[in-house]
Amino acid sequence: MRIGIYGGSFNPVHNGHIHLALTAVSELELDRLFFVPSKISPHRSSDEYVSEEDRLEMLRRACRVSDRLEVCDYELRSDRVSYTIFTVEEFRRRFPDAELFLLVGSDMLMIFETWKRFGDILRECTLAVVSRCEGDMPELEKKAEELRKFGNIVICRAEPVVVSSSDIRKKIAKKQKYSCYLDENVVQYIRMKKLYKQ
Repeated sequence: MRIGIYGGSFNPVHNGHIHLALTAVSELELDRLFFVPSKISPHRSSDEYVSEEDRLEMLRRACRVSDRLEVCDYELRSDRVSYTIFTVEEFRRRFPDAELFLLVGSDMLMIFETWKRFGDILRECTLAVVSRCEGDMPELEKKAEELRKFGNIVICRAEPVVVSSSDIRKKIAKKQKYSCYLDENVVQYIRMKKLYKQ
């Protein structure tokens, strides 16, 4: 079995996240891909987070587009910082015989050596780097080659979807149009719960 792990704040989950996930499922021939929303991200401020329950529900709604997409609340149930190595080890316990793939953006590859126990991550799973920028392949391949002494790294290309969760939050707060960036089920939930209002 081939299992994908896709972590992030998903605050909110948007079409770019889903497009990247479906691209990875197709290109890496994944049987299942798990979205893993973070509780206490070491890289981001938690000031603008909506509740854990709201982020989980938005993910569940967005994942209805494919039966290969699932949501895992492991990090939300933990009382420690959401370091990726802990999540990877949890998936290894759950799926001892599976081939694990950790999805990261191309920006994360460039600083991957700063991640906690990055070598252990690469020993437990394949790092699947998803590029969304034109012309960055030579730089990514160079960095990947430097890190391949620690483990397997693959690079796949996804068509760019120019959107970010922070931009969507700002649009909602300013009462600007935002529904085109989100799954319609997520839009309905945000409106129902009045999320991201100032």
